[in-house]
Amino acid sequence: MNETAVDYEAIFQCLPGMVALLTPDLVYVDANEDFQRLSGRPREELVGRYLFDVFPDNPNDTTATGMRNLHASLLRVVATGERDAMALQRYDVEDPPGEWSERYWSPVNAPVFGPDGKVALLVHRVEEVTELIRLRGGTGSNSRARVLEAELYTRARELQEVNERLRQSHAREREVALALQEAMLPPRRQVRTGRAAVRYRPAVGALNVCGDWYDVVDLVGGNRIGVSVGDVVGHGLGAAGVMGQLRSALSATLLVADGPAQALDVLGRYAHVVDGAESATVATTFIDFDARTVTYSSAGHPPPVLVHPEGRVEFLDQATDPPLDARPDPIPRPQAVTTYTSGATLALYTDGLVERRHEDIDTGLARLAESLVRHRTADPEHLADAVLTELLPPGGATDDTALIIVRL
Repeated sequence: MNETAVDYEAIFQCLPGMVALLTPDLVYVDANEDFQRLSGRPREELVGRYLFDVFPDNPNDTTATGMRNLHASLLRVVATGERDAMALQRYDVEDPPGEWSERYWSPVNAPVFGPDGKVALLVHRVEEVTELIRLRGGTGSNSRARVLEAELYTRARELQEVNERLRQSHAREREVALALQEAMLPPRRQVRTGRAAVRYRPAVGALNVCGDWYDVVDLVGGNRIGVSVGDVVGHGLGAAGVMGQLRSALSATLLVADGPAQALDVLGRYAHVVDGAESATVATTFIDFDARTVTYSSAGHPPPVLVHPEGRVEFLDQATDPPLDARPDPIPRPQAVTTYTSGATLALYTDGLVERRHEDIDTGLARLAESLVRHRTADPEHLADAVLTELLPPGGATDDTALIIVRL
């Protein structure tokens, strides 16, 4: 059977209900026929114009909140990449100029992602329910319509109050979790001056405090340090608490372990008795500055990246095993070693730096490698800042990010 090309433009125009496409800056890109007809705005009055220049709130109604609520919803979609269904809204429409008609709408806003995993467009779909509201009020029954309107506004205010209380509660939890998380992460002064840089960026959104962590430990014997990053499954205070337990346990274990694999063996057994530690991931390296070697082991974590002075990239992925507590009967974890020359750079990180929705992780890893190579001659502090600037979305990531840069 011959393949037939699908005319998506024609389908878009014929979609039932009002549908418009907006840029992340809330400028109209297109609008289907129902949107033009029911809004009373032809396409030429929409495309290329800012949403709220076309549809402002009724200046004669000081209680009007429809457009303000819509603005907040659209910005949430841009920031989180998640669909947002709004409560029933009243938007008065100016038609003809100077005259405002009472209208009721039920909007849903959804993201469209570009090749880079960022929100490229917004689908703004609206069902006009004005006639339904009027029918519910009874033909010719203005008093009944007003009663129904009052009920709708009451319910809307109640919903807004509940959402505000939830937002404040989540904000308090986020603040406490961040404080706990930062208190349990090692301060920068513990990192060797000029040789290493550490960065931690919390996720955007009140519910997205996660369990990412890092650690740098001076090892016993020789000119050596242990560098680790980890990620606990889950969000909020619980994840932050588990993160603190695992980081502290690994920090102590590194001081007595023969190598990173043995350290992760011990940590895995400890994770088995810690609620919430299931499936946590960790990457651990032992750096010997005299022998110029990096010995490493990973428990389900993205591989560290070693960038050699000439720009060659080596992903340390030859000793990767399942996450902590993934096996009912633990077996010794693998360990590998690689060499480097003076001036090489080692980067350890968590998945918030490289993972994006609707994008293969290999794309994120390649992006990280390119950034590290491009800025490899910069000092660790500037290199860390450059990597975060190039890899994290402008509005912040939806997952925590930890990053350690070590100049070898």
